[in-house]
Amino acid sequence: MLVTGGARSGKSRFAENLAAASGRQVVYVATAVAGDEEMRLRIEQHRRRRPPEWKTVEEPRHLARVIVQYDAPDRILLVDCMAVYLSNLLLDRLPRYSDLDEDAFPLPGRKGLAEAIEAEIGELVRAVWEAESRIIAVTNEVGWGLEPAYPLGRAYREWLGWTNRRLAEVARAVYLVVCGLPVELKGRSVEARWEDGSP
Repeated sequence: MLVTGGARSGKSRFAENLAAASGRQVVYVATAVAGDEEMRLRIEQHRRRRPPEWKTVEEPRHLARVIVQYDAPDRILLVDCMAVYLSNLLLDRLPRYSDLDEDAFPLPGRKGLAEAIEAEIGELVRAVWEAESRIIAVTNEVGWGLEPAYPLGRAYREWLGWTNRRLAEVARAVYLVVCGLPVELKGRSVEARWEDGSP
């Protein structure tokens, strides 16, 4: 399941409520890194909201590996969030390339940074597709606002949109959360899925 929406739309809380209502063991996969005080406070806020019985795995970069490691039929893996994960991937690899040129953008046949990011996302999508766990991935919609002023911002926007599309293709359900209200874009109602045991 993919849960998307704007900043502070309530998407994480919606995903957490779904996981809690499932009755399954929950593994919360956190991708954020406390790089500054604001992020540290946001991470702490999320930690306080989680039930104590949930297992938390902090993994900013290797999501496919974590999904394979913790995959089990009786579990829910809640990944929060894809937007931060993608930012981590981009910033991790930038020092390896001299310029953020056109090869940093997600178009077929591009090499360098684009090829490396596409391989990472491909590995993640395969892990999600093959998993026996129910997976709830939280992400952001970043393409509805102003044009980013810098190439890195534009590359990030392009990659996140591309990643969200890839995940939506393999997800059985996709929700857009607006003003705290979930709008179902794909799949059946959450209640029906929980009742019949489908992911």
